[in-house]
Amino acid sequence: MVIRRFEDIEAWQQARRLVRQVYHAITSNERFSKDFRLSNQIQAAAVSAMSNIAEGFSRNSNKEFKHFLFISKASAAEVQSQLYVALDLGYISQTDFKKIYTQADKVSKMCSGFIKYLNKPSTQRTQRTQ
Repeated sequence: MVIRRFEDIEAWQQARRLVRQVYHAITSNERFSKDFRLSNQIQAAAVSAMSNIAEGFSRNSNKEFKHFLFISKASAAEVQSQLYVALDLGYISQTDFKKIYTQADKVSKMCSGFIKYLNKPSTQRTQRTQ
C-alpha cells in the first residue's frame, strides 16, 4: 500500500477512533466533563497520539517520523494511565475502560509496527510516497 497522505496511515485512523472514544466518554458523564484537569489531560493525550503521527509523516524524514511515532506511543500510554483515574473515580465503567484502553493499545502497537518497518533497510520495504 502506498501512503500518500497521513490520512492513509492506519495507525492515524485508529488514533482518530481513540480520540472519538475519549471525547464520548467525557461527554457521557457529567462529573467527568466537569473534572477539567483530568478531562483536558486525557483529551490532550489522545489528540497528541493522533497528531504526532500526522506531524511525523509530514517531516519527510524516516528518522523524524520514527521520533514522532515514539511520541504517539507515549501519548497512547498516557491515555491508558489516565483511564485508571477515570475508572477509580467512577467516571467510566469497566466496559468503557477496557474498550478505550484496548484502542489505545492498538494505536501503540501499530506505531511500534510502523517503527519496525521504518527501521528496515530501504531495499526491504516499499518506498514512502510523499
